[in-house]
Amino acid sequence: MKSMQDCIFTVINNMKIAILSGKGGTGKTLLAVNLAAVAPSAVYLDCDVEEPNGHLFFKPIMIEEEDVKVEIPQVDNEKCDGCRQCIDFCRFNALVYIIDRLLIFKDICHSCGGCMIVCPQKALTSKAKVVGKIRKGTSNQVTVYSGILNIGEASGVPIIKKLLTNSKTKETKLTFIDCPPGSACVVMESIKDADYCILVAEPTIFGSHNLNMVYELVKVFDKPFGVVLNKCFDGENPSEKFCLEKDIKILGKIPFDQDLGVLNSNGNIVALANKKYYDLFNTILEQVTMEVSHEATINS
Repeated sequence: MKSMQDCIFTVINNMKIAILSGKGGTGKTLLAVNLAAVAPSAVYLDCDVEEPNGHLFFKPIMIEEEDVKVEIPQVDNEKCDGCRQCIDFCRFNALVYIIDRLLIFKDICHSCGGCMIVCPQKALTSKAKVVGKIRKGTSNQVTVYSGILNIGEASGVPIIKKLLTNSKTKETKLTFIDCPPGSACVVMESIKDADYCILVAEPTIFGSHNLNMVYELVKVFDKPFGVVLNKCFDGENPSEKFCLEKDIKILGKIPFDQDLGVLNSNGNIVALANKKYYDLFNTILEQVTMEVSHEATINS
């Protein structure tokens, strides 16, 4: 029978940590990449499928690729009687009936399959469409997954679902989910199975506004969370003020530092290039694991 300590160890080393920000450029990937780099063994998931760039830092080897496909409708106009029930059902206006023919706009179809269900004549069937791909590689102790959405596709959700499914492993590894920016459905898909969320914010009024967006999101999902303040300098920090007002735990502060900026812009993992930053990111990771272990102790 496992001891409580063994159970807590298992919980911590199998947990999924999602890193979110209210907008792009806040430092989400910086944090996700460096947390994965300081972990003893980790899986890194780049769910920012419209602009994945975590691989630029990890430079993974032994790359494997897999297409991601969705099912979209195709019509047999010999069976279609023009009842328009499919058109009434579709909320994305992906179907239209013109000159006695049903037309399907596959580029705006969200692959829900509802039109095929409601068609009384069974005139709609499905066909596969490639919407993107996922790549898997290794970089030292980190397994790196990247999702890539094809240009012009309506939604990255299918890519993210595939990433989360393919990354499941029986090994004991921390998983770091580099979420898309913002708070839309692709972000919701990224965090739904997360055990802990880290919100990244800049020290500006706009930064605090964007922090509030993802704060509201994790509250809706009832996820434990903390905040990392990035690009910190002397003076007023509206995002820090927001955290104090809302009684939100601040896990750490990353300074506005030229050395860090140069290392990061050159595609280096700063935690591996500078001990000061290794200690900083390791401390943030320790803060998260302490919170999770405390929660696991309460619930055990």
